[in-house]
This record gives sequence, C-alpha cells and structure tokens, in this order.
Amino acid sequence: MNYKTVMVGLALDRPNNACLRVAGDLAERFGARIIGAAASDLRPPMYFAEGAVAQNLLDEEAAAVERRMSELEAEFRAAVEKRATAVEWRSARALPVPHMLRQARAADIVVVGARPEALVDPCAAPDPSDLLMQLGRPLVVVPQAAEWLDLRSVLIAWKDGREARRAAFDALPILAVATEVTVTEIPEQDGRRADALAHVADVAAWLRGHGIAANTVVPEQAGGATAQIESIAAHVGAGVVIAGAYGHSRLREWVLGGVTRHLATESRRCAFLSR
Repeated sequence: MNYKTVMVGLALDRPNNACLRVAGDLAERFGARIIGAAASDLRPPMYFAEGAVAQNLLDEEAAAVERRMSELEAEFRAAVEKRATAVEWRSARALPVPHMLRQARAADIVVVGARPEALVDPCAAPDPSDLLMQLGRPLVVVPQAAEWLDLRSVLIAWKDGREARRAAFDALPILAVATEVTVTEIPEQDGRRADALAHVADVAAWLRGHGIAANTVVPEQAGGATAQIESIAAHVGAGVVIAGAYGHSRLREWVLGGVTRHLATESRRCAFLSR
C-alpha cells in the first residue's frame, strides 16, 4: 500500500504555505502526483442591491474570484511542481467542500489547512470538520505553523472502535517510514486500564506484522482524553497524531469539545484523521 495521489485543498482567505509544504513532503516521500483543488461560489448581493447594481456587484465578485483562483494556481504550481511526479489543478465556481468531495475520488489522501475559528466562511475554504464527515479518504489537517511533515515521531491515539482501526490502516504508509511510533489509549473509566493495555498491545502486535515497531503508553488516570493525548504527544515529540474521527456523534464532539475537534482546529501538530 502506498499513496500515489495527494490532493491539497487551498483557502482563498489566508496563506496556504503550510499545507503546500506538507503536501509536497508527502508527494516527494512517496513518489506521488499532486492535485491542487480550490473553489469559491459567489455570495448573494446585499439585500438592498437590485437590478443593474446587483449585477455589477456579482460581476465584480466573479472577476475577483477568477483573479484569486489564478493566483492560487500559480502559488500551488510553484510550491509543488519540483516535488511531485505530476501536477494537476482543479478549480471551480462552487462551494469548497462539495467541490473537494467530488474531486476526492481521484486521491489517496487529502491535505487541508486547520481552521481554528468556530465558523468557516463556506465560500472561502474547506472546513476540515465538514470534509471528515463525508470524504471517505484520510485527511491530514495542517496547522499554520507547520514547516514540514515531521515523521521522526508519530503518535496513534487509539480508541477501540471502527474509526481508529480505519485510521491506523490508512496511515500504514506513514507509519512504515516514521522513525518512532507510539500507540496510546486513554482509559475511559477508572479500573479500565487493563483493557486499554490489552488494546494497545494488540495494535502494536498488528503493526509488527507489517514490519513496524511501536511503543505503547497507557496513562494511570482515566478521562481528560484531549489533554492527556496532547501531553503524551509532547512527551514523545510527535510531529503527527493519527486518530479516528468522530467516535461520538458530531453534535456531542462539538458540545463537549472532543479529541477530533481539537486535532482538526487547535492542535500544534499535523493530524491524520480517518472516519
């Protein structure tokens, strides 16, 4: 298994340097091609505009979107053309998330920038949370400060369910080239640490079958999964955290916080998420 096509989604409203660097790293490391994707739909004119005024506003916005798409394509090609086996650009006048969902059939893995704000302009950038729910491909969420895809240490944040199994399997190419791999599970209740130890031992044995050596860490204390995962990631120097996305309902993740939401919006590390 390998990644042969990397897709990177670009935002219209902020720099894309970090996700372009990470997409380039993936393509270079795995000998892959890169597809750049960007989209923006026209916002409806202000409620008080009508007739020729409204049309002029729409025409001006359409021209601005076209200019920005041309700038993004040039930025994309300059950043990745020497790092990928082939480069392709796909843009459209559409909402970014539906556009990327349609294009994802052509990719093995998708890279987007993190969005720390609570509400993302649906015309300006793909929202990682929305992509996760429908993408059907692993998603790498890149914080603005990321300089590269740091695979010297990778942390698998295990939770014994379908999403984590999917994420670990999808990440096998990354795990195979990582210098150090750690598997952790946070016990959900006091007295369940033995269960968590058995789970991570099984995951480590499964990884050994793929030629990947892994350390295991299970904290003594239950609960506080987000904070404990962040602490373990810092302790092992993880450059990437691999996790299953939305083990609970998305509403519960949003209301209670949740590991998925933290990794997709607030983490200082790249997050590899599958669902």
